[in-house]
Amino acid sequence: MEASLLLTPSDALLLEGLAKGDEASFDALFLRYYPRVYGVAFRFLGDRDEAEDVAQEVFLKLHGRHFRPREQQLAGWLYRVGLNLCRNRERGSSRRQRREETATTEARLLGQDLEPDPAGEAVRAEERALVRRALAELPERSRHILLLRQSGLSYAEVAAVMGIAPGSVGTLLARAEERFRERYLALSREED
Repeated sequence: MEASLLLTPSDALLLEGLAKGDEASFDALFLRYYPRVYGVAFRFLGDRDEAEDVAQEVFLKLHGRHFRPREQQLAGWLYRVGLNLCRNRERGSSRRQRREETATTEARLLGQDLEPDPAGEAVRAEERALVRRALAELPERSRHILLLRQSGLSYAEVAAVMGIAPGSVGTLLARAEERFRERYLALSREED
C-alpha cells in the first residue's frame, strides 16, 4: 500500500495530541489535509461554497472523533467522509442540473491567469458544460472514480475511499474513462 495513505508517524502524533485536546494538533492536520479534501469536494460538487462547507464538515467530524494511531488510515477516512457528504448533498438537491449549468473557469482552477477572450471563454464554457453533462450521465461509481483520480488521489487512495481492492482501480478507471468517452462523443454529436 502507498506510504502517503498509511498513517504517518507525524499523523499518529498529531492524532494523539488531538485526542488529548491539543488544538495545535488539529490545526496541523487541518492545514495538511484541507486542500485535498476541498479539491475532491469541489470536483464532485462543482461549487466552491458547497465544497468549502463539505470540507469544513469533514474536519468538524475529525475534531469530534478520537482516533487511535493504528485504528485506520487518516487520509482514506477523510476522503471517504468527504465523498459521503458530497453524495448526500448531490442526492438532496438538483445537483445534476446545477452541474450542467455551472460553468467554472478551468484556467482559474489550475491557477493560470489568462487575458479575457469572450469567444474563447464561450467555447470553453460549452466544453465544460458538455463534460459535466457526460459525467452526470455516468453511473455513480464510474463518475466518482474518475473525479477522485482527477482530483489527484493515487490508486491506493482511490481504493481506500471507494472501498475496493487497489488492484481493481486501474481496470475500473479504464472502464469509466471508456464510458465517459462514449457518452461525451454521443453528446457532442447531438449538439452538432
